[in-house]
Amino acid sequence: MRYLYIDTSSPFLYAGLVEDDKLLAERQKELRENLSKDAIYEIAEMFKEANLSPDDVDKIIVINGPGSFTGIRIGLTIAKVYAWAKEIPITTASSLLAMAISSDNNKIHVPMLDARRDFVYAAIYDENYEEILKAQHIEREKVIEKLKDLSDYEVISNDDFTDLTDVNRYKPNILKIVEYLKDKESINPHAANPDYLKLTAAEERINEWLN
Repeated sequence: MRYLYIDTSSPFLYAGLVEDDKLLAERQKELRENLSKDAIYEIAEMFKEANLSPDDVDKIIVINGPGSFTGIRIGLTIAKVYAWAKEIPITTASSLLAMAISSDNNKIHVPMLDARRDFVYAAIYDENYEEILKAQHIEREKVIEKLKDLSDYEVISNDDFTDLTDVNRYKPNILKIVEYLKDKESINPHAANPDYLKLTAAEERINEWLN
C-alpha cells in the first residue's frame, strides 16, 4: 500500500509518500505566502523523486485543521480533487494529533497552536494518543491551569509562548503519522471538510450582528 500525506495547516508544506513501512520521499518546506502557488509543484516533484505517478497512490491522508484557515483549504482542495479524480480513498486527521504522534517522548502530549488574542488551539493526549482534553479553541490560561494537574507532560509547538517552559519544537515524523492513521476509515472526498475549531472572522461578525 502506498500513502500520500498532506499537511498545509501552517506556513509549512509537510508532505510525504509512504509505501508500507518505508518513507519514499517527503517535503518539510516553509512556503508561507507561496503555499498556494508552490504546494502542488513540490508534491509533483516529490512524486518524481519517488519514481511514482499519481495512479500509484492507494490512499490519501490530509490534515483538515486546526491551523491557518487559508492553509487548511489549500491542502484539502489538493487532496479532495486528487481523490475524486483518481477514485482514491481519503481520510482526514487533526494537526494536533499529528503533532502528538510525531513525539518521541513517552509522556502526556500537549500540542498547542497560537490562535491569537490569548487563545490557542490545543489538545491533551496520553502516551497512546488517546484524548484527555478534546482538541479545541480555548483560552491559553485555561490550558495552563489544566497542566497544573498533570505530571510528566510535554508541550509541543513551533509558536513562542513566553509563559511556558520546556516547549518542544514540532518536527513531523511523517512515517510515524501515516503508520498510525493509515487504517482510519475512509470518507467520501466531498465530506473531507475543514475542522477549524472556531468560527471564521466573518462568521463571528455575522453572529454578533444577529445577536
